[in-house]
Amino acid sequence: MKILVLNAGSSSLKCQYFIHEESVASLTLEKIGEEQSYATLCYGREKREEVLSLKDHHCAIKALFALLKRFHIITDVSELDAVGHRVVHGGSSFSQPTLINTEVITQIRSLIPLAPLHNPSNLEGIEVISAAYPGLKQVAVFDTAFHQSMPEYAAHYPLPSTLSKKAHIRRYGFHGTSHAYVAKEAARMLHRPLEALSLITLHLGNGASAAAIQAGKSIDTSMGFTPLEGLMMGTRCGDIDPAIIFYLARTQNMDYESIEKILNKESGLKGICGSNDMRIVIESARSGDEQSQLALAMYVYRIKKYIGAYTAALGDVDALVFTGGVGEHASYVRHKVCEGLASTFGIRIDTQKNQQAESGHTAIHSEESNTAVLVIATNEELEIAREAQRVVSP
Repeated sequence: MKILVLNAGSSSLKCQYFIHEESVASLTLEKIGEEQSYATLCYGREKREEVLSLKDHHCAIKALFALLKRFHIITDVSELDAVGHRVVHGGSSFSQPTLINTEVITQIRSLIPLAPLHNPSNLEGIEVISAAYPGLKQVAVFDTAFHQSMPEYAAHYPLPSTLSKKAHIRRYGFHGTSHAYVAKEAARMLHRPLEALSLITLHLGNGASAAAIQAGKSIDTSMGFTPLEGLMMGTRCGDIDPAIIFYLARTQNMDYESIEKILNKESGLKGICGSNDMRIVIESARSGDEQSQLALAMYVYRIKKYIGAYTAALGDVDALVFTGGVGEHASYVRHKVCEGLASTFGIRIDTQKNQQAESGHTAIHSEESNTAVLVIATNEELEIAREAQRVVSP
């Protein structure tokens, strides 16, 4: 099958083109709406960069297909079996990838208040293609869908039930396509059925989340109503006492918009040591910078707390999985996270394997470890392509 995967941002458009689940081309359009826009197309061993004028996403979609045709990657849009769209928030309405129609578009629009930074851009990509190519099948793959399997006691917040229902407040979870993909890959690496495994997956990037996965289903995850909850991240605070917000408003004369900006964009690693680039944080920590050392210690400690919590929730853990930019490439972070987990959790890593695991899929646990420790390069685009293919397959 020929599937085009689309991820529409507020000023960018990223796509990958898959034929029978193999990526044959990727295209990124950036700075849409600005005076100059930029296109980067990679196919085979070729890489092409161009400067374009893209006033909106409609122009960007047209440019995308024009570039794919010009370089003979496709001959016509009609040869595509489907377009798979990443949609950040599906609320409680969507627990599965869904074939897009007018009703689905209406529902995605109704969820904009839950994801005001993401859903409008995702929706724009869908609507532009619907208008330009009405016969082309489109599938929405939701970041939140994978976590809809959480039991009610894990998904609900201890707020008044009437308020939660009225305001649609619950734990939704994010990074679902990444957690789903690496769980399947872990099963393949371990040569065991996914349905027989209990996994803790750690998606560590600028955004970060943990998930407890049992028999292929998410039973808990660290991000909640929004992507702000949970682990300490690049610029996001993760878990804090909610009373801090009201305290800042009262004592520092801060409005809620200012506080929200601080929690989302000026906290986390950046807030503690001035940088949200883990490579810089590690280098500075090793050079003796105390704030970087503190930031790194906080980051690792919070991950360990979630490993402990999710081990208790699962009862038994077959594998701990690291993925995402930090999870895949920062061997020092993996080492510090697993340090001290041998006696209680049976997690032991092989130092040499850990240091050498910088790409691809690698097992880094030692022979004495009771729990497998895996580094898996996530591929959210491939997961979206697979899900879109599943929806449109006859």
